[in-house]
Amino acid sequence: MTHNVIETGNKPVTMEIMMASVDAILTKSSAKIEQDLAKSSERFEKDLAKSSERFEKDLAKSSEDFKQGMRELRASIAETDKLVKANAKIVGGMGNNNGAMAQEFFYNALFYAKTIFGQEFDEVFTAKRKVKKTGIEVEYDIILLNCQSVCIVEVKYKADTNDVKIILNKEKPFRLNFPEHANKKLFLALASMSFDKYVEKACQEEGIAMIKQAGDTIEIYDERLKVF
Repeated sequence: MTHNVIETGNKPVTMEIMMASVDAILTKSSAKIEQDLAKSSERFEKDLAKSSERFEKDLAKSSEDFKQGMRELRASIAETDKLVKANAKIVGGMGNNNGAMAQEFFYNALFYAKTIFGQEFDEVFTAKRKVKKTGIEVEYDIILLNCQSVCIVEVKYKADTNDVKIILNKEKPFRLNFPEHANKKLFLALASMSFDKYVEKACQEEGIAMIKQAGDTIEIYDERLKVF
């Protein structure tokens, strides 16, 4: 077998020696690479663990902050709801009080006046009547009666155009609810502490009388009053 020999100085270098040197270098490099990889992997795992721990802490804190925020929001909504309901109760109470005050004022004024539209009415009362067969139930603020005529008065603290529709819709149910008065002349009137021009126009167009407050008394506008 032939061996290649390279003369280096005074010492011959064979291929075996060169290959052994290369192997040694490669082994040393591989060991260093593995060692570096192991260190890098260890550092990565430690960094990953720290990052994961920090993320979990941040997530837990964010979750708790969110829960606390939701608790505060619910508490705020509940408090707002209480305030809204309280204000609605106050406003509703004020509206009811105003309505009751207006009805009492006009009822007393008409009770003592009794003569309107050039007629003297014998009875002045309020009523809520339901017809058994039809189930129609209507509340009448004030009704004036005599032997020939009937006047239905709708009372509002502050009238609007919808109130004109309300009183018009009480004509037919009245004849069902009070058959004993069904053949009498029927008049409609809207009584209010306050009228605007649109309500006045609607009343005039429909032939409805307007009863207004005038200090401690009332004024009646019936220029276009019609019999229903």
